[in-house]
This record gives sequence, structure tokens and C-alpha cells, in this order.
Amino acid sequence: MKTISHFILVIALVVLIQSCKPAGGEFAGTEYMPDMAHPITYEANVYDDYKLNTWDEQSVVSRKELSLHMYPVKGTVPRGYAGVYLAQGTEAQEAAYGIVRGDNSPRAVAAPVNGKVPYYYADTPEDRQRATAEIIDNPYPITEAGLAQGKELYNIYCGICHGEKGNGLGYLVRDPDPTTGDPGGKYPAAPANLVNDEFTAASNGRFYHAIMYGLNVMGAYKDKLSYEERWQVIHYIRSLQAAEKKLAYNESKNTLNPAFGTPGKLVKKAVPSVTLVSDATTPVPGPSGH
Repeated sequence: MKTISHFILVIALVVLIQSCKPAGGEFAGTEYMPDMAHPITYEANVYDDYKLNTWDEQSVVSRKELSLHMYPVKGTVPRGYAGVYLAQGTEAQEAAYGIVRGDNSPRAVAAPVNGKVPYYYADTPEDRQRATAEIIDNPYPITEAGLAQGKELYNIYCGICHGEKGNGLGYLVRDPDPTTGDPGGKYPAAPANLVNDEFTAASNGRFYHAIMYGLNVMGAYKDKLSYEERWQVIHYIRSLQAAEKKLAYNESKNTLNPAFGTPGKLVKKAVPSVTLVSDATTPVPGPSGH
């Protein structure tokens, strides 16, 4: 009887071990009490494969490719953007903004008018100079709300290098502090002083192109800041420049440079003469649509 019991126990152990056999060949493999944190299907934004996952071996598209940022289909226009972009005149633009943002009806669904917008300049020195020369107007008015939004975004994405005052003295370039043991910043290159005379005189295009593609050790921010957010950050940088020179740059007046922004009203946009494309597509000849 004892021998039979031992025999049954051995058989049970063999079955248990066999049931936990890893995958191989045509056998999918099994796992005792599998953890639901081990997905064997595709997960967006995840490139840490479960060890038994054979996605890359079985698919013509790798998980890495599918996990990266996706862009709109070439030639498409983000919802809500086209109507505002093509509207002629201040009143028409204001009406288009109202409809898109849901102001025309209590039951209306607001849609963001930020999105991806046509950009006709490549990441080259030549197009950087062309964008600097051609992109002048900020398409958004100078408003208190816009400056507040620009300040918040600037402090998140820009201030750590360029400093809260725009003087290039951000946290990453701080001096060592022997009292606290802080070793100081170790940034490989000095960030630009955005409130000096050179950048204060620079066109809006110089800032916008830098946000789109980055420059030197600065990376691109077009995937982090939407169209409107980029321009609100530029408005805020202008307000820092104005503060440095004891001038005004707000929704009431702009004594820094009238070409940089119009207080409190929408700026008319030119109608593009070419098919709209997304930020991610190859630049095509056309107006300075930005």
C-alpha cells in the first residue's frame, strides 16, 4: 500500500512538472497560476516583452515599431483646425473658434484646435534661416490666459535649462553649494540667454523652429507641445524679454515690438496654397504656414 502511495505521488509530481513546461515548437507552454501582469498580446507604449512572447518572430511589424509614437495619415487635418485656419478675418476666426470650442450650443462637444499643423521648413541650417526670416507674426493674441499657460509650460519644459527668468541660468547649470553638498549642474553646454539683445531682437520664427527641431544639445519639443502651446510659450518668452527691459508685453499693450504679438485680438492667417500636411511629414514648398 505504501509503495502504491509513493508511486501515485511520483506520477503526480511528474504531471505537475510537465504542466509547467516552457513554450517550444508548436507547444504554447503553460504556467502554474499565471500572473495577469504577463501579457502575451501587444500593448501600446510597452517594449518589455514577456519572455514567452513571440510577437517579433511571428509578425512583419515589430513591437518596437508599434510602440512608438504614431502620426496622422499624410494629408489629414486635425479636427477643428481647418475651419479656423481657413477663416477669413477676425470675426470669422472668432466664430470658428467658438464653434470648435463648443460655445455655439450647450450640448456642443469642444474639440482642441491645437493638434498638428502644417510646417514647411526642414531641419536644415538653410531652412532654419528661412523660417527665422519668414515667420514673423504670432497667430495667437497676447492674453492673460495665454501668458499663464505659456508660463506653466515654459517652467516645465524650458526653465530647467534657460532659467525661470530666461537668462540661461536654469537648475541644470547651478553652481555647487558647499553648505548643502549640492554638486551643482553638469549641463554639457551653456543654455541660451533668451533675454539678451540677440534673442530679444530675433524673430518669432527663430524660436518656433527651435521648438520644432531643437538645436545643438537641445532636443525637439514638437511632440510635447501642441501648436497653440508652442506659440503661448513664445508669448511668455517675449514677456520675459519685456520685463528685462522694463517694457510691457500683455493683453493691453506691447511696447517690446509690435511685430511679435498683438494684444487682445486674433491675428489674420493667410490661406495656404498647397495641401495641408502634418508636422511629421517632409516639408513641401509653400507659404510660411506655421
